[in-house]
Amino acid sequence: MNISSFDELLAAARQQPEPQRLLFVFASAELPEDSTPEQAAKFEAGQGGALVPLMCVDKTPEEIVSFTALAEEAQQFGQPWALVFVAGMADGQDAEAPLQRMVEDVKRGALGNYLPFDTQGVPVRLG
Repeated sequence: MNISSFDELLAAARQQPEPQRLLFVFASAELPEDSTPEQAAKFEAGQGGALVPLMCVDKTPEEIVSFTALAEEAQQFGQPWALVFVAGMADGQDAEAPLQRMVEDVKRGALGNYLPFDTQGVPVRLG
C-alpha cells in the first residue's frame, strides 16, 4: 500500500477487519555536540541532525479526527516537533512496551518499521 498522507493512513487503519491501535513518537531534530562544521552547515540548511524523541502516545483510529487535530493536540505539550513516526498494532494489546521500543528505535535511528510524517501530515522519505 502506498500512503500519500496521514489521513489516508488513518482511513486505511479504520478499514482493517481487526481493530487497530496507532502508536506515535513525536521527534525533533537536533545538532549533535560532536558535529563537524559541514554537518552544522547542513543542519542549518534544514538537513541532517539527530532525531530526539519528545513524546509518545497510542490512540485508536476512531480517537483521531484528522492529522490537524492530532498536531493541535501535540502542540498543547509545548514541545516543537519536526516528525512523527507511526506504527500500527492490533487493539486490545498493551501498547506500553511497543511504544518504548519505538522511542528507543528513533534514538538509534532504526526507523525502517515506522511511517514518518512531517508537521503537515505528509509522508517523509528518510535517508
